[in-house]
Amino acid sequence: MTILLNKKTRVCVQGITGGAGAVHTRKMIEAGTNVVSGVTPGKGGATFDDRIPIFDTVVQAKERSGANASVIFVPAAYAADTIMDAAYAGMELVVCVTEGIPAVDMVKVRSFIKQTGTQLIGPNCPGIIAPTVKQNLGIIPYHIAASGRVGVISRSGTLTYEAMSQLTSLGIGQSTCIGIGGDPIGGMDFVDCLKLFEEDADTDAVVMIGEIGGVAEEEAAEFISSNVEIPVVAFIAGSSAPPGKRMGHAGAIISGGKGTAAAKIRALEKAGVVVASSPAEIGKTLLATGMAPSIVPGPVVSK
Repeated sequence: MTILLNKKTRVCVQGITGGAGAVHTRKMIEAGTNVVSGVTPGKGGATFDDRIPIFDTVVQAKERSGANASVIFVPAAYAADTIMDAAYAGMELVVCVTEGIPAVDMVKVRSFIKQTGTQLIGPNCPGIIAPTVKQNLGIIPYHIAASGRVGVISRSGTLTYEAMSQLTSLGIGQSTCIGIGGDPIGGMDFVDCLKLFEEDADTDAVVMIGEIGGVAEEEAAEFISSNVEIPVVAFIAGSSAPPGKRMGHAGAIISGGKGTAAAKIRALEKAGVVVASSPAEIGKTLLATGMAPSIVPGPVVSK
């Protein structure tokens, strides 16, 4: 079992004919993802690689191809409307890879999708991969994944890959890995994902990767202390960042005495989370806690 994705997930790629959309659509298909349609306004009736139908609207794509999830590769200026188009069409899951979307646009998106029930991952994220069912929505390199029983949630794209690679090299497979993105206003957060992993009978532990800025990690720690029984290992990036300095992600800024790495680590440790001391120790920290023996690794997902 996985969260958010399964063998019945049928994917529509919005922006399939763009440079990034085309490249990553092919990589998703290589990973086994069931891409059934694409959307590029004005190119309806054409096909992608002579086999995937392209539609002018998401509504058409959903009705004619049976798509129930979408991945978005469009410029930032159009991304908010594209997310809302997918939600309006009834997509159950939307992954928005696009970075640089204005916060004011995302405020509108958040308000809109609350009325639809659509789950949004991103924006400014690598997406989601479920190795067991060979579904990969976004840009996560599928060759570093292995099928298993550890969930991964991360605000950082590159640290998502790092954690997955470490786990796989240690023989620990993953159930579902989610890069939620680091923008201050986005879709699913740590708590949303932790709820799903806690309910998943086939996830035995979770690796959670946070970073400085905001209070998402503190909120996750509070939720873990009262609602999560499966073990959680974490890492918080940005310990050496000076106060008040913007570091990378739009959400990674410390202000008003909140959002520091130290504060997040204290909150997590108080909730019983074991926190790795460096990004190089994420996988080893999981092993050292004794949380890994019940995890049954599976084969690496590759062609």
